[in-house]
Amino acid sequence: MPPAQIHPTACVDEPVTIGDDTHIWHFCHVMSGARIGRDCNIGQNVYIDRDVQIGDGCKLQNNVSVYKGVTLEDGVFCGPSMVFTNVVNPRAFIERKTEFRETRVKKGSTLGANCTIVCGVNIGQYALVGAGAVVTRDVPDFAMVVGVPARQAGWVSEEGFPLKAGPGHEEFTCPETGKHYHLSPGGFLTPK
Repeated sequence: MPPAQIHPTACVDEPVTIGDDTHIWHFCHVMSGARIGRDCNIGQNVYIDRDVQIGDGCKLQNNVSVYKGVTLEDGVFCGPSMVFTNVVNPRAFIERKTEFRETRVKKGSTLGANCTIVCGVNIGQYALVGAGAVVTRDVPDFAMVVGVPARQAGWVSEEGFPLKAGPGHEEFTCPETGKHYHLSPGGFLTPK
């Protein structure tokens, strides 16, 4: 794989770890201690805070800020201008850096444009957060959530297509790929 490519206008503080074939575009700022995997695309005007962990194959579109306490697993898509927070009750005049809450976005998830992820939640594998949604609680694997506050509106396949329910609403099928999924009595969706 070719080495990482960093645009001359980007500011990358040392030490950082950046994987091969990762592109960091115009006016980005990567703080010291950040780890960015291989084959990532970091769009224009992205801020990556100290000690943030970003997995392989992630795509961060323009104007995304990833604050300390956020972890993105492999293959996460962050839509344009989506927002992470790291303090529940910020005040400009009170120092709360010891109160950062961790947020984990699991493998293959999509965070739509202009959505907000309130700190302390986990976004499940292959979940899809709709554009403009405000996520205030954990999102299950394969769930599609929309709205303010975000509520589950269905299930999506690993490829991001809405699933169709079969009889009894325990079996689901992706109409695009034909893959099958099963909903357990505990409410967990898994591929068959």
